[in-house]
Amino acid sequence: MKLFITGIGTDVGKTVASAIITEALQADYWKPVQAGELENSDSHKVKRYISNTQSVIHKSSYTLSTPASPHFAAAEEDVVIDIKNITEPETQNHLVIEAAGGVLVPLNDTDIIIDLIKPDYKVVVVSRHYLGSINHTLLTCEALKSRGISIGGIIFSGAEVQATESVILAKTGIKLIGRIDEEPYFDINVISEYAGLFRNELLNL
Repeated sequence: MKLFITGIGTDVGKTVASAIITEALQADYWKPVQAGELENSDSHKVKRYISNTQSVIHKSSYTLSTPASPHFAAAEEDVVIDIKNITEPETQNHLVIEAAGGVLVPLNDTDIIIDLIKPDYKVVVVSRHYLGSINHTLLTCEALKSRGISIGGIIFSGAEVQATESVILAKTGIKLIGRIDEEPYFDINVISEYAGLFRNELLNL
């Protein structure tokens, strides 16, 4: 199984969700494009969060120093991101693919994140509650559906807001994988606990 993890925006909890899913499935992890925080990248964070010995953290196809949208970071560093060079790592294991930002984030003058989603990927949307998050979540789902991309499930991040969650689930018809609460911190033990809670739902995607 190949799970493509996207979010409704920046800082919604994609990396924590990716770590939980990676741990739950003892999957491999791959971040195709990393922009910024190269010394403490999302790959580094996931590696610190997981405790199983099965997962392999694969090298990003593009690593950019500038903490910005991939197209801007690449331009700042005289790099052109070519999606032909974004090659999925070979593995016999489950694979978790973490996107950079939301589905419409540009990679270059023509390609956007959604263009990285292959037919055999199952998409997981991470939604975090804030004013406007319903709109951003529904727009993300509409963008995916407009491309004929089915969404495997959704993860809510942050304190529970039942009115928000219920309307999103009703309007999208997407399966709820689970909720990541507003934890005081995340470490191996917290990630492992959520992995146990999410495992069956993930295996049934």
